[in-house]
Amino acid sequence: MTQFPNDNTLAQSGLAPTGTTGRILLLACGALAREILDLIKLNDWSHMDLTCLPAIFHIHPEKIAPAVRDAVAKHRDSYDDIFVVYADCGTGGQLQTTCDALGVKMIAGPHCYSFFEGNERFAKIAEDEFTAFYLTDFLVRQFDAFIIKPMGLDRHPELMEMYFGNYEKLVYQAQIDDPALTEKAKICADRLGLEFERRFTGYGDMATALAAL
Repeated sequence: MTQFPNDNTLAQSGLAPTGTTGRILLLACGALAREILDLIKLNDWSHMDLTCLPAIFHIHPEKIAPAVRDAVAKHRDSYDDIFVVYADCGTGGQLQTTCDALGVKMIAGPHCYSFFEGNERFAKIAEDEFTAFYLTDFLVRQFDAFIIKPMGLDRHPELMEMYFGNYEKLVYQAQIDDPALTEKAKICADRLGLEFERRFTGYGDMATALAAL
């Protein structure tokens, strides 16, 4: 399983944090680490550092808000600003409440599928795609670790129909143009018995939000 930075590991963009120097800490979901580091490198955002919470919180959203609160407290004195690179991500508004109380901003949207698609566009198509199952680059790479095993499908394949019987298609939201990832996403769709659709979203609203910093 690919390891991404956790809250104890800073994936730094060049300089050590010194505080009061315009430096910004991006506090993010580990599932977004690769994409955020790509954006930092591509845009030469040398004033930004990245630290990530465990990507497995993707399936334990009740852990996100408390972990963000602890991480902000840990790093606040070392940075002029902290930006939380999570959407609501299943917290039921708890993350937004936590961020408001801490005085830090977070990325807009209900989840990463929305902000990769573009929140405005996703809101328009959501009603027509309630039978769609979404995967990002990260989830294609980590399909077994984050989909198959947590759902017990490796041990109980008979549960496949119960979990996915009401879905019709798998939508692969591609952040990068990688034919190998596309082929793997097709295999994921086949394993779930779903039709396949690929959309190249790039980094979507996440890139816009980080650029505004």
